[in-house]
Amino acid sequence: MKKFFIIIFFYFFITATYSASTKSGKGEAEGNDGPPAASSYKLGSKYVLAAEKLEKKGKIKKAKKKYKKALEFLFEANEETSGDPDILDYLGFASSKLGNYENAEIYYLLGLSFDPNHKGLNKHLGELYLTTDRKDKALKQLKILKTCNCEEYNKLKKLIGI
Repeated sequence: MKKFFIIIFFYFFITATYSASTKSGKGEAEGNDGPPAASSYKLGSKYVLAAEKLEKKGKIKKAKKKYKKALEFLFEANEETSGDPDILDYLGFASSKLGNYENAEIYYLLGLSFDPNHKGLNKHLGELYLTTDRKDKALKQLKILKTCNCEEYNKLKKLIGI
């Protein structure tokens, strides 16, 4: 229980600190007759997907810039819709890709506190555990995914080497 409160504390501290330092006031166009602005979540997820493509092409510096930009939008999205497991999954994923493993783990665990069976959160947390040499914990995440008969289970199983 103590660990849960520590995670919650760090989550709110990180979100509040980051959002206070990145507030720009952009995105609120008054009197604009054009189409509505894309949501912060949608923009953040697009940046994550673009970063993944760049990463696959070996363009790591460009990918990291996209992950950082994704975090800006995802922090904003999290302020708008606090506790959304999909947003927390992307926050964890982008943080992990930038090497911020502690923050990533906090986001994944927080997301799982809202939806313990979220496929993406369980897969990404399992991957994080493998990255940080905690195979035993990755196996626990795999066990959670076993009953879903899904792509996430197969990918994590392959990464673990089973």
